[in-house]
Amino acid sequence: MKQIADFKLIAKQDYGRSVLLRLRSKRPLPDIMPGQFVQVRVDGSPSTYLRRPISIHDVEFEQNEITLLVQQVGEGTRHLAAAEEGDTINMVLPLGNGFSLPEKGERCLLVGGGIGIAPLYYFAKVLNAKGVRPTLLLGGKTDTDLLRLADYQKLGETFVTTEDGSRGEKGFVTMHSVWQKQSFDKIYVCGPKPMMKAVAKLAAEKNVWCEVSLENLMACGLGACLCCVEDTVDGHVCVCKEGPVFNTRRLKW
Repeated sequence: MKQIADFKLIAKQDYGRSVLLRLRSKRPLPDIMPGQFVQVRVDGSPSTYLRRPISIHDVEFEQNEITLLVQQVGEGTRHLAAAEEGDTINMVLPLGNGFSLPEKGERCLLVGGGIGIAPLYYFAKVLNAKGVRPTLLLGGKTDTDLLRLADYQKLGETFVTTEDGSRGEKGFVTMHSVWQKQSFDKIYVCGPKPMMKAVAKLAAEKNVWCEVSLENLMACGLGACLCCVEDTVDGHVCVCKEGPVFNTRRLKW
């Protein structure tokens, strides 16, 4: 069930271009699947008329808390990142369809690039709770893009690539040696579209089931405005309503 609720910002951590916002509601949270997102109202910004879609980074149901990892891209996200502890932030949640959960015993690889690592943290937590220990492959341009790396490492064996070689193996996530050393039953991906397409192609070559979380521009988050349309084998669909998570076999990539 979706809800529109006010959340109080109770903690904030600055990572430079990105900020971690921990938000608490007075109301019990609805069920939230990994990969779903929220639409955040940006108050006080005269040029931001629409809510901004943000991936759900973490959830603590007992405390009615949601954590968002927000990258400052435009005026809306810059204004949101400037919020102070104690401020009220209004959100619509949860929206979209999340990742498919694997069966116990299946070997899972979670691949994240840049800010695309955000939804994978909660996903890895849920998998651990269900007895599935995932492998994570995280990539960035430099080591400063690898946010909360130590926390991800607690949730599964974690591999890293950076384009400048400042941490882990140098290159893109598709170039990491883990692809030659290990095999997987399911692959889950979130990040820049060129990266997701490259991983999807690699998964197809290996005949491995793969889901990706698309980051198309969204306005309403409910499938009404048609600005986030993606071409699939089933026709054109709204990512916010049919996704953001899709099996790569559905996408006309």
